[in-house]
Amino acid sequence: MSLLADSSAHVREVLNVVNHHLPSRPMSEPVAQSWARCINEFRLDPGRFVTPPVLTEHELAARREAVGDLIACSKLEMTTLYQQLADPELAVVLVDADGVIVHQVSSTPFAEAVAVDGFRIGALWSEREAGTNGMGTSIAERDCVAVCQQDHFYARYTSLTCSAAPIFDDRGEIAGVLDVTSRSKLLQQHSLVLVGMSRQMIENRLLSSRYRHANIIQFHSRPEFVGTLHGGKIAVDDDGTVLAANRSAAFQLGCRSLEELRGKRIDEAFNASIEEMIARSIRGSFHPITVYSASGTNRFFLVAQTAQAGSAASTTRVFVTDPTTVRRPAREPHAPATASRLDKISHLEFGDPRMASQIQLAARVIQRKIPIVLRGQTGTGKEVFAQALHGISPLANGPFVPVNCASLPENLIESELFGYRAGAFTGAQREGRRGKIVQANGGTLFLDEIGDMPLALQARLLRVIEEHEVTPLGAETTVKVDFQLISASHRNLLELVQSGQFREDLYYRLKGIEINLPALAERIDKLPLIHHLLETECEGTDTPELTPEAQRALLGYAWPGNIRQLRHVLKMAIALCDGHPIECAHLPPEVLQASQPPASTAAVPAAPSRIAAPELPHLAEDADISSLNAIQLNERETVLAMLDEHRWNVSNVAKALGISRNTLYRKMHRLHIRLSHDGSPVTFDA
Repeated sequence: MSLLADSSAHVREVLNVVNHHLPSRPMSEPVAQSWARCINEFRLDPGRFVTPPVLTEHELAARREAVGDLIACSKLEMTTLYQQLADPELAVVLVDADGVIVHQVSSTPFAEAVAVDGFRIGALWSEREAGTNGMGTSIAERDCVAVCQQDHFYARYTSLTCSAAPIFDDRGEIAGVLDVTSRSKLLQQHSLVLVGMSRQMIENRLLSSRYRHANIIQFHSRPEFVGTLHGGKIAVDDDGTVLAANRSAAFQLGCRSLEELRGKRIDEAFNASIEEMIARSIRGSFHPITVYSASGTNRFFLVAQTAQAGSAASTTRVFVTDPTTVRRPAREPHAPATASRLDKISHLEFGDPRMASQIQLAARVIQRKIPIVLRGQTGTGKEVFAQALHGISPLANGPFVPVNCASLPENLIESELFGYRAGAFTGAQREGRRGKIVQANGGTLFLDEIGDMPLALQARLLRVIEEHEVTPLGAETTVKVDFQLISASHRNLLELVQSGQFREDLYYRLKGIEINLPALAERIDKLPLIHHLLETECEGTDTPELTPEAQRALLGYAWPGNIRQLRHVLKMAIALCDGHPIECAHLPPEVLQASQPPASTAAVPAAPSRIAAPELPHLAEDADISSLNAIQLNERETVLAMLDEHRWNVSNVAKALGISRNTLYRKMHRLHIRLSHDGSPVTFDA
């Protein structure tokens, strides 16, 4: 069919639906209503495409200045979202409340390709100007919408798929819309979920930005959700008046609108004043404290903090409250000692920002049972990462079932995955066999090296994912299954799709989100990671120290086999050193040969345990400590003083504090203190 014929058919479809005829395909109610608005209210003609108008440079500059805080709060989330979706044929777009595109993140080729049709910075994409589309229709519906190809009003846009979510301000009004537009042929529900999650993050950032001089209360009925995108957030004045709140706060407190909460006294919502909540939060080191609703019927967990900007006094003031005046129920149950999800998987990173960002992303999406694809070189710890994610998933109490698709012969993968009934084929077990998919029911199925799965089985796996049921070989009845799916590959699955080696529909089903694990050579936390592996391998026995020369050799090697190779080398060194310090003689020749010798003009750096402390790092002008609160600043001073006292011997400081060396490394990272690769103390740049 020609493009002209396609366009004519699309015009007929739009007119038929608006005239209340049955559509030729399933259609969502928001799309049908949008088509009706475009024709009946805006008098648009689906057969006469008009490029959306574009603001002049002066008009656009004024528009961007008016929504400067929205753009500033959205940029990081938009960039992160674009990197996570990892599709060059895609754009993450921010429009203001009128539908003007004010910020866009995309590849240059894609931006140039869609700009021809008016998809560009400064263009007005309201329904009145561009017909049915993700951004304009989301504004009109005040809700998340998906507009997939033929759902667009104009045939010119039917090659695009949009997922959009409105961003609400603290008054409940639309401040803008976050949108993902791509060339994908499939409507990707995971994109809409991720856009919605990013929208919530932007809303929370916007509230903090607009009320940075106010006290902030973060709360939830469950302690692990305090401070997350699901948590309630309230800005409160010093006299206890609610200035603003996010939608989650209004929902949890039973308010029908944000306006109902604004202007209220905080002690009308909770059984404590703002002074009491801040004082208790400080005493509890800003771990969630227990409060009750003003009626005493509902329990909440919250953290209250003073203003984060303004005068210096505002960040350090402490409200002194007579404890006898704190109002509580007769009995206040002790808050459950529930560690946050990030704490449970913090053993995966030791200060590398790239690894930390991937962990935070994975911890967010695993709660929604979104399929995850892990990308990384062989040996980067994909299965360890998957097991850690299983431990914080909603199905953590179920089994973790790994399957290596590359290690199984092709003729065994099918029976291994799907199982078989008794007597299904020659050589089958007499009683039959439950497949890995059924074994993973109620837990996590981890498909390692998914790129090596035969094409024929990819179709069966796709059906299992879509229908949530599996049919064993030789069986006539299906088995219902529910599991978290995590896949992994060291290969680029999108390239395999393009070469015909991997099904495109399965690729989009698997790739709810892609997590990229950096190679060991790229990580900046190699030293604490080495110490962690040493302690792990020496569990129950004394951990040997590293000589300065051995440490330099380990840090200077490229580690083509990544963490797996490092663990093997350390295990061998532990065996050879026999309880004495690990020296170069205990390391393989390839590690020694590849290590960089120290420059002849520079002194050989000493290991952290032998360093003479230089000028205290926290006095350096480039240390980025502006994000630390008063408690953290005091803690930083204490840790630095102890490091100086022990001549920067991390092991001795950890023993003095009664914590593990890995915990101290993580604490140093959070407080912006670290050791460089040569063992010398440094601070983080701003």
